Amino acid sequence: MTPLEFHLLATPKAAPELRYHLREHDFDVRLCATELLTNVIDHLGEGTPVTVRVFGAAERGRTRIEVTDPDPRALPVLLSAAEAEESGRGLALLDALAERWGVDQGPDRKTVWCELSRGGSG
Repeated sequence: MTPLEFHLLATPKAAPELRYHLREHDFDVRLCATELLTNVIDHLGEGTPVTVRVFGAAERGRTRIEVTDPDPRALPVLLSAAEAEESGRGLALLDALAERWGVDQGPDRKTVWCELSRGGSG
């Protein structure tokens, strides 16, 4: 697939629009991209500018999703959410679906990324 890149504002309205733009990708890719976008909304605030990139590494059979935002200090933390809690499951979901994930920090930005095997659920 052709690499995709979107520059958008992290808003609740942006999540379904992002899923629509990723409709050629499987469900897990759409879900992980939306979770990464939602984390920006929840932890940095609505309207934060983000760049979303989705591309495949054909030689490794993976799809990589990256979400870059302008705050290098607000790092994602994998939590163990209690059953009654309404939040805290996004990264746990990402961790369960992705082969690996991580954060690349720069002086004025960070990129949270994950890699999923191709041919997952669909």
